Amino acid sequence: MPLLQDLLEQNIAQFGEYPLFYYSGKTYSNLDAQKYANRIAGNLQKNGIRKGDRVLVWMPNCPEVLFSYQGIARTGSIIVPVMFLLHAEEIAYILRNSGARAVITNAATMPKLRQAISGLPEKPVVFSADDITADPLEDAFTPVTGIREDHPAVILYTSGTTGSPKGVILTHRNLYSNAVNAATNTKEGQGREVTIGVLPLAHVYGLTISNVCYIKGYSVVVFAKFEPEQVFAAIEKYRVRSFSVVPAMVYAMYHHPKAEAYDLSSLESLGSGSAPLPEALRRGFLEKFGVEVLEGYGLSEAAPVVSSYKEGMPYKPGSVGVPIPGVEIKIVDPNDLEVPAGEVGELVVRGDSITPGYYQNREETARVLKNGWLYTGDLAKVDEDGYLYIVDRKKDLIIRGGFNIYPRDIEELLARHPAVLETAVIGVPDERMGEEVLAFVVKKPGDETSAQDLATYCLKHLAKNKVPKKFVFLDDLPRNGVGKILKTQLRKQAADLQP
Repeated sequence: MPLLQDLLEQNIAQFGEYPLFYYSGKTYSNLDAQKYANRIAGNLQKNGIRKGDRVLVWMPNCPEVLFSYQGIARTGSIIVPVMFLLHAEEIAYILRNSGARAVITNAATMPKLRQAISGLPEKPVVFSADDITADPLEDAFTPVTGIREDHPAVILYTSGTTGSPKGVILTHRNLYSNAVNAATNTKEGQGREVTIGVLPLAHVYGLTISNVCYIKGYSVVVFAKFEPEQVFAAIEKYRVRSFSVVPAMVYAMYHHPKAEAYDLSSLESLGSGSAPLPEALRRGFLEKFGVEVLEGYGLSEAAPVVSSYKEGMPYKPGSVGVPIPGVEIKIVDPNDLEVPAGEVGELVVRGDSITPGYYQNREETARVLKNGWLYTGDLAKVDEDGYLYIVDRKKDLIIRGGFNIYPRDIEELLARHPAVLETAVIGVPDERMGEEVLAFVVKKPGDETSAQDLATYCLKHLAKNKVPKKFVFLDDLPRNGVGKILKTQLRKQAADLQP
């Protein structure tokens, strides 16, 4: 099976030179991408980066992110993509845990990076992506041999229930096979397809969609961030037929007051993932734009796509489609016995795209990988036609705007505040973002700390999207007989608070 870096080489061989990326008024061909990837590879090698070393990539969406991924892969080192929104303290943890020897960033993140590395005993080599296309750097690099398909290509950090991020290892086989199999479900168009790259390229969903574009020969309009009106303009200009989103983007486009000022007649469908899509929003979008929004399902540990809709499949409300080729699923009960169609159990998955485990975390690896199956922690069911439905989550995961937030991270931070006696954090439904973060707080007697004080405190230590939107002060938290906080009761109480 080919390696991750072969995707671009195969793209050039199959499709010849063509405009691969449009970004901020500039156009980059697939040959430009190859040249810049080679430059990055050569400069990493000159600075002592070798096969198996970890290289962190941290910047907003831009073509240089994808150039960096291809350049790192060419050296046999391992890509560590991180979200642009992460706090410096979170970056520092990932640098320490991964042992990254280099960082590729740009001017937008450089100040925060300096803060993140200030306390590290060993500082990584820092490269500015702003120099990749500006300086006359050498294109040459020394090809690396001995890279196998089962070698790690990416370590993707995702928050864990213990409060510390977990590094999901994804091999060349995992990523390549998932991209190839996901691409089989995409609809063929006439001539050169242009799609929109607005998902974070540091997120596994965005990373895989970019890999699919290499395979399909698509051109991509890359956006640093999601701005509905700019996306509308790109749809009109490039006659875009389809692209991938998260539900918060569907909501923003649906409610945007200037949507009707653009010619969106070329748009046929959106692929939605990373969070549940409200059925009312899907119907409203279809009625307003005549565009179907088709849900899929995936997770980082599956590299990530597990299920989606195939071309021509009838839509079933609430379903996330069927497993993509190369992916096998089962729904099992607590005794690991497969349940009949229509019954709810835990979704387990296996195939070439499943992670070999978590980086330096054997305990968590053993918990989720059993006899070749990945235990997703999601409750699901399959109907008689093989359609998959995600029913609920076994964990208390909050998904806000398509991004995972674990309550434990916020609870541990709040617990360190001098005013806080105890706290519990939950997700509450939100029409725009899918879910919002709500924190229940018991303050120490007589303390006058306000909700704004706690929000300001959180903002100093957490990415903005993780800061609770609302704080509710209680005299005590509901508990069961053994002292465990009853979040089910808190969710009912939160529902009563909703307007």
